[in-house]
Amino acid sequence: MGNKNFETNAIRTQTERSQFSEHSTPLYLTSSFVFEDAEEMRASFSEEKQRNVYSRYANPNTSEFIEKICQMEGAEAGHAFASGMSAVFSTFAALLNAGDHMVSVRSVFGSTHGLFTKFLPKWNINTSYFDINDIESVAQLIQPNTKILYAESPTNPAVDILDLERLGEITKQHNLILVIDNCFATPYLQNPIKFGADLVIHSATKLIDGQGRVLGGITVGRADLIREIYLFSRNTGPALSPFNAWVLSKSLETLAVRVDKHCENAMKVAEFLESHAKINVVKYPFLKSHPNYKIAKKQMKLGGNVVAFEVKGGIDAGRQFLDGIKLCSLSANLGDTRTIVTHPASTTHSKLSEEDRMEVGISDGLVRISVGLEAVEDVINDLKQALSQL
Repeated sequence: MGNKNFETNAIRTQTERSQFSEHSTPLYLTSSFVFEDAEEMRASFSEEKQRNVYSRYANPNTSEFIEKICQMEGAEAGHAFASGMSAVFSTFAALLNAGDHMVSVRSVFGSTHGLFTKFLPKWNINTSYFDINDIESVAQLIQPNTKILYAESPTNPAVDILDLERLGEITKQHNLILVIDNCFATPYLQNPIKFGADLVIHSATKLIDGQGRVLGGITVGRADLIREIYLFSRNTGPALSPFNAWVLSKSLETLAVRVDKHCENAMKVAEFLESHAKINVVKYPFLKSHPNYKIAKKQMKLGGNVVAFEVKGGIDAGRQFLDGIKLCSLSANLGDTRTIVTHPASTTHSKLSEEDRMEVGISDGLVRISVGLEAVEDVINDLKQALSQL
């Protein structure tokens, strides 16, 4: 399968068929599996025989989903989770010990920031942040007990871009584990492992599902690291359900065609916003005005479906703009077939202090739009009429 194209692997990878020889992978809605005799049961629990034992550990549906993402990302192994944040937490909890330290880009998802600042410190695990525009400062933040370097690219919600190749060089020089959240790009647009990442995390809830139906997360990468993550998860239980795994695996069959259209629409929306008099600044990776446009072109196939822009007038204007939206959805999700508009300062990143928000580029007037698959002229007309009310 590995020598076929992305789209072919996404559609033709199938790990299990029953005695009925079904064309589409069936659902394996079972909590456990049976054994022929006591010896087979003993060998399975001692891991002498690799087979399905209990769906908290593995299930044919989750195995298929994992195998597809591993093929797409060029990863040795992976493990799937009930949500994107359970993948983030389990990855760090499995690999870090009390007293360890990690370095992260300052611009991260609000819940990830909360994990780093409120919960991991309870176990004496601390994080130092570097600025999105100062990768070279990473070396100054590395301590003798530093174990992981973490980043999102593109970042949430400001759609900033980091040079993954440079991060890979730094981690190899200092013998660190490089973990990249690849949620905004998906495996179709970007493969961080090619640039030196050891592990890649996805919130499959977003573009991988693509229709706002189910939650899911996955971490893929080096087999030795995934082994530690698997053992932690096997005991703590953040398992992806077989049904959600089946939905996500089927969604991967259309990922390429969906993301192509998402990106095409997003580019048109970004160009419209950039020309509008009531917008201060627009950030979209494949706009030439993006500060890291050249890096985005180097490591991404297309620019993704998320556009960030700043409405003139601050937080009140941002809220007024959202109140004027008629067609698009107001939601905290992204990556849906439906276009979604979010005001991070008052929603997804409202728990951050104003100072912390400004440090990661989340101004009071910043709006994040996840461009969907509607006719793009209808989306633009909706944005246009909402902006006209400011």
